[in-house]
Amino acid sequence: MTDTNKKAVLYRMVTDKHICPYGIKSKYLLEQKGYTVEDHHLKDRPATDAFKKEHGFETTPQTFIDEKRIGGYDDLRKYFGMGPAKPEGTTYKPVIAVFSVTFLMSIAAVIARGLGFDLSMLIMLFVGFSMCVLAFLKLQDLFSFTNQFLGYDILARRWLPYAFIYPFAEAFVGVGMIAGILTWLVAPVGIFIGLVGAISVFKAVYIDKRELKCACVGGGSNVPLGFVSLTENLMMFGMGIWMLLGL
Repeated sequence: MTDTNKKAVLYRMVTDKHICPYGIKSKYLLEQKGYTVEDHHLKDRPATDAFKKEHGFETTPQTFIDEKRIGGYDDLRKYFGMGPAKPEGTTYKPVIAVFSVTFLMSIAAVIARGLGFDLSMLIMLFVGFSMCVLAFLKLQDLFSFTNQFLGYDILARRWLPYAFIYPFAEAFVGVGMIAGILTWLVAPVGIFIGLVGAISVFKAVYIDKRELKCACVGGGSNVPLGFVSLTENLMMFGMGIWMLLGL
């Protein structure tokens, strides 16, 4: 609920071609905190540059409360005792997001088959969907992925093309698992890339004691290389063995 005694002045960029997302977030946050917002739109680039030059600011939006400058969106969050909008440092959020969604996809696919609950099928689909999504994230930017992957993969360091082949092989195995086809080829490929990956992660983290970021969700991620990465590779390896035993 807005408190008429709590007022804030906000200057943000709103033009025909660009609306500053941090300005929208600042306005929403102020309103959530009960402030009446005096919303000033900087309607073109010259107006925005003139505003920044006049007041000595480097960025917009700018928020003022009780005639005191608070600053940009992150400064506003800090003023209200909140953490940064985008936390710094390592995080498992991307991996959690991938596995949560692929698990739900697997449940939906099992239900859609209409043949009752099948745990083995659920596991197979979960691993397959996960591998496909992870491969997709890598293939979005192969350059960044390979740079990060080369930091720890033992085979890619010896034979560079493997770094570029890996996401395609991962996608191939994932699709094969989902479709249940070409098991004679899909399973060995899954075993191979899973085993090499597991050895690489184990060596880098537990033997060499290196603090690295995992390329599992693509290059440039802040996912730490460690137990989750090792588990992912062991899942591929184990599923490949399971598929072979089921031939």
